Amino acid sequence: MRTGIVVTAQPGVEELAVQAENLGFHSFWVYDTPMLHGDPFVALALCAKATSRIKLGVGVTSPALRSAPASATAFASLNALAPGRVICGVGTGNTARRSLGMPPTKMAELEEFTAALQGLCTGRSIEYREGDRVRDVRFLHVGPYVNSTDPIEFLVAAFGLKAAAIAGRLGTGVISFGLLDPETWRAFDETRRKAARDAGMPDDADSYVMTSLHVLDEDEDPYGDAARDAMGHIALALLTFAADNPSFGEGLDPQEREAVQRLLERRGTTATDPDRHNVLYTNYLGRISPAERDLVLPSLVDKLGLVGTPDRLAERIAAIESAGVDELVIQPVIDPPREMARLAEFMAGPDG
Repeated sequence: MRTGIVVTAQPGVEELAVQAENLGFHSFWVYDTPMLHGDPFVALALCAKATSRIKLGVGVTSPALRSAPASATAFASLNALAPGRVICGVGTGNTARRSLGMPPTKMAELEEFTAALQGLCTGRSIEYREGDRVRDVRFLHVGPYVNSTDPIEFLVAAFGLKAAAIAGRLGTGVISFGLLDPETWRAFDETRRKAARDAGMPDDADSYVMTSLHVLDEDEDPYGDAARDAMGHIALALLTFAADNPSFGEGLDPQEREAVQRLLERRGTTATDPDRHNVLYTNYLGRISPAERDLVLPSLVDKLGLVGTPDRLAERIAAIESAGVDELVIQPVIDPPREMARLAEFMAGPDG
């Protein structure tokens, strides 16, 4: 199983990218969440200049954030700095849109936008539409400006089978967040491969999952403060999504629904307040505060994070790998340099 690192975008992440490369990680990612974090392309441009081998990923961009030509220019410019090392994840913008108080884009827009990026980033013309006006567009500034020769790896963000099918039709891989159930990944893999074969596309693209990993010390409580701090950002992300999307929250168990309500109360808002986005996403995907540890329920630790003894973690990782996941992308939030070093040691195994 390959391993990557994901962090929030900000100046200085290039130092972590250098460490990740030196430790042998396959990829280094930043989130694309305007109004919450820094610009992903600025951050990865710094990483591109500081590294030479590690893959650099945006996880994930959205059709609603930038036009296809603007997005393609950003990715192809990054590809000029890091030829063949760029990964472009594309999703509907569940966080990036909801943190602006807006709904995510539709699946049809996701598919059209991803196909447009694929075309532009390989130097082809696409149809660009604004209202009723449609024009063919392509890169006119080539040479030193952008790189449309070296391949960019494209991924579709999936939380359901419709997105997995889109990935198959476009010949891309799949990326997801906090999804560790092997049966779900097996269904994603089967759906993507079938859709790819039906569309005459290659079906061997990779799958990635973003999560957290905490190796328990001997006799350590799997639901103690250290474990909750290590994966609490993912648990809070799910509770925030449920608070902002009540229909999703209905599928949670009673204790989890009660945690959603406590989160809303602590943020001083409600699930129907039109301005809830201004408080719900405070410190989103950052290290949780001690006051929020009680929201990180044991059920969320079990479902969303890789927390366990070395043997148990090895079993869980093997299970999701056999279900079709090719790479774990881990977000360190407590002490990233130290966590990355421990993660590299754990993934290397006892024999190094």
